[in-house]
Formats: sequence, structure tokens, C-alpha cells
Amino acid sequence: MDELYMQRCIELARLGLGRTAPNPMVGAVVVHGDRIIGEGYHQKYGDHHAEVRAIEMVRNKALLPQSTLYVSLEPCCHYGKTPPCTNLIIEHNIPRVVIGTADPFDAVAGKGIARLRSSGCNVTVGVLKDQCRQINKRFFTFHEKKRPYVILKWAQTADGFIDTERLPSTEKRPTWITSEKLRLLVHKWRAEEPAILVGTNTALKDNPRLNVRDWSGPSPLRIVIDRNLKLGSTQSLLDNSQPTWVVNEQQERTLQNTHFIRLSFDKHLFRNIFSMLHQKNIQSLIIEGGRTVLQTIIDDNMWDEARVFVGTQFFGKGIRAPEIPPPKPASQIIIGMESFFWFRNL
Repeated sequence: MDELYMQRCIELARLGLGRTAPNPMVGAVVVHGDRIIGEGYHQKYGDHHAEVRAIEMVRNKALLPQSTLYVSLEPCCHYGKTPPCTNLIIEHNIPRVVIGTADPFDAVAGKGIARLRSSGCNVTVGVLKDQCRQINKRFFTFHEKKRPYVILKWAQTADGFIDTERLPSTEKRPTWITSEKLRLLVHKWRAEEPAILVGTNTALKDNPRLNVRDWSGPSPLRIVIDRNLKLGSTQSLLDNSQPTWVVNEQQERTLQNTHFIRLSFDKHLFRNIFSMLHQKNIQSLIIEGGRTVLQTIIDDNMWDEARVFVGTQFFGKGIRAPEIPPPKPASQIIIGMESFFWFRNL
């Protein structure tokens, strides 16, 4: 029964995808006599936590001292945007709390569990632990590895190319490999991550906007690597339509919505970029760059998952797709005539 109710917590937690960062996604249910009498999830950053919403939903608060609270992540015990959830649990005399996994955030990290146990609460930890960690893969990577969760994304032809060899006079637009249906999915992904990154060549060749147009949700922070400031004012990335960071080696300044950030372009460039993003509380990042950017991150082992589309076209020649070392992909899905491969860097 503990696993059954924890599974419900996980289902609820997923409803917050793309809206809770830098906080984790959390779901909670209150159970009395094998019946759920309250449930809730963390809906957006700065709003009530899951435990608060679940307890508030209980109409008859007199039932709480005979109930069990299930929560997918350890309750907080510090003052942040909201008061500590442990205080609310103790105030309502909830005798048993079942927790999916401990919180890696330094301000919590076992302290919430200890606080509940010291108050006399019976605490069980580790129910569906792996699943609870998986839904918060961004949050755990951010706190344990001290960098954002890095998602690589590209599309390649059936014969393994991501682009044709383009002349300087070629029109600056993407070389489409996949269908419009899959582009909808890409825009959905963009709405789920706080930031997106490309390199100079992709910006120059494709002139991308990197926003969310074909899905509902916020557009991510745009990050472009432009070492020598080759991008001009006609580039869509410099249109000030949404926050944009230009990582370069020349200058540090701000022009409306565009921030030029100077970093050292040594062999640890991406380590430096990810460290900066960690300092600025950017919890995850989707990278839609070209082969050079993607392969460098793969070779440096600085990625967490890769989402690869394989279309039906054949280019015969061009720019080869990045290569991911074994093992095989974690999953493969056929979508119409096209394929989607999902890789995890375990």
C-alpha cells in the first residue's frame, strides 16, 4: 500500500514539470483508513509546497492525527519562499510520514527527516526511491554535481548527417530533417527547460529564434556561444524579444534583454559555462547546437541525456552527426516513418 500511495505522489509531482524550478517537483497525499482524504503538488516556484496543499485539502482536520502523509521528497525544515513543511506536519500531529527520497539540498538534506523523528513521528524513507529521484533528475543533478542537468538534442538523416555542406551564400534557415509533428515535440521540450544553448555556427547558419511558438509555456533563456562576437544585429537571437546571454571572450555588458558575458575560452569552456549557470540557479539546459558543440560535450562527459531524431532523408554527404559511445539507447520510439532515440549517460 505504501508503494501504491507513493505512485500517486509521483503522478501528482509530474504535473509541475517546467514550472517549479529551481524547486523540485513534489507530490503528496494524506491517507486515512485506506482512503485518500487530501492530495496536492507543488504547482509553481514560490507557491505552496505539496504537503501544504494536501493538508489544506483535508476537510475534517480532526482526522489528521490518525492519518499517514505520503510525500515524494523529504519535507523542508527551513524558511525559504514559504514556512517549513515539517512545522505544519508536527502542528497537525500527523503520526506517520512516508517519504520517497531524501532531499539533496544542503538546507534540508536529512534535517527534515530528523526533525520529524525528534517530534515523535514515525518516518519511513525510500519507498519507490529510484522513481522519486528520476522525476527530479534535474534537481538532483544540480545539487549533487553542482551543474545543470544537460539535455542534448539533434536530428539526423537515415545515413547519419545533421546538415549539408552549406556555402556562405546559402539562405540562413534550418535544414529540416524531421516532420512538423516532431517539431511540436521540440517546442514542448523547450517550454519544460529554463535555458537553451547553441553555438556560433548554428546561430549564423540557421538564424534560430529558440523560443516556444508551437506549444504553450514560457520561452527559455537563450544562450549563444559567440567567442569573437560574429553575430550581427540582424540575428534573431539578438532581437531582445526574450532574455539572451551571449557568452564571449571580448566584453561584459547589457543591452536591454541581451547580456554579454565574458568567459575564458580554454579547454574547460563548457565546464566554465555550466559552473556559471549553476551559480545563477539555472537547473537544466537543452542544447540544440551543431556537431562541434554537441561532440565536445559528449567527449567531456558533461551530459545527462540525449534526444535524437532519425528522419527518412539521405544526404549522401555533409556534416556527420555526433557519436555517442556505447551503451545502446535507453529507449526507441517509432513515430510515423521517423524514429526517436533516447540515451541516458549513466
